Amino acid sequence: MHAEGLLVRGGELKIKEMEVQCYLFVLLGSMLFVDKSRDRLRPAINLFLKVHRRLADYAWGAGALAYLYRQLGVATRAGSKGLCGCLTLLQAWIYEYFPLFRPSQLPQSPDAPRASSWISPRLPGGDEAKQRLVRYRQLLDELSADDVTWTPYGRDGHTDIPRSLYTGPIRFSDIAEGYDPSRCLRQFGYRQIIPAAMTVPHDQYSPASGSSYIVFWDPWVNQLWDNVAARRLELDFASRPCEHPSEIVEEYVDWFLTRSHPRITHPTDGEPQPRPLLVHQVSYDFLLFFQI
Repeated sequence: MHAEGLLVRGGELKIKEMEVQCYLFVLLGSMLFVDKSRDRLRPAINLFLKVHRRLADYAWGAGALAYLYRQLGVATRAGSKGLCGCLTLLQAWIYEYFPLFRPSQLPQSPDAPRASSWISPRLPGGDEAKQRLVRYRQLLDELSADDVTWTPYGRDGHTDIPRSLYTGPIRFSDIAEGYDPSRCLRQFGYRQIIPAAMTVPHDQYSPASGSSYIVFWDPWVNQLWDNVAARRLELDFASRPCEHPSEIVEEYVDWFLTRSHPRITHPTDGEPQPRPLLVHQVSYDFLLFFQI
């Protein structure tokens, strides 16, 4: 975030502080940390804007990702309607990894933001929207390893962004969510193994009404982000480079199936039907990557 470029140009103040603050309010409240309050903003955002010169010191990417993780968790709860967070980030992630769902793409320079190259598709309505939803669910259930782009940013993207191998909670204000790159080693070009247990909060609270929730972490967890060297996943120690993009250890499938839902759709009419044979039950060359 180039706050200094907005405040100072050629050594002279060009934009009033109030105008900059309003711009940042809109950027943070309507792009990175979106909620369902429409024209209202989380009070925590104001805390980050008090000292403009420190804006570049904050890990905005990690904060936006932590906030999105929490909103994805809230969206899965009964009674929840809609989804908040930086949906541009979520959409761009889907387009990068899953070619079946990609819209058209414009050519652009390497320095331009990757997400800006995608052309937003027309949003259907009515019956067409319902039909598209059914079709998307079918496509997800039919995905195979060949339908996933495992390394859209190249096999060495983590060398340019070392913090992508950080292991531990990521935070925004009072929100902290676990981040564990060992659960998605194939996006680094490494064979997927059974990951170790994640650091988890020691307690949680779910209000009687609403779909939100609060988690409580031990105080020492707050210090992990500042010690990236000690919390960095060593890829060559954890696994080995893939011989093919979707390579996994054989026992990983059984581990995964006890912790995930391999199918979205299920029979709803007539007698229950046997679950269709999964691709990985024939060949272990299957597994849809999805880290939350």
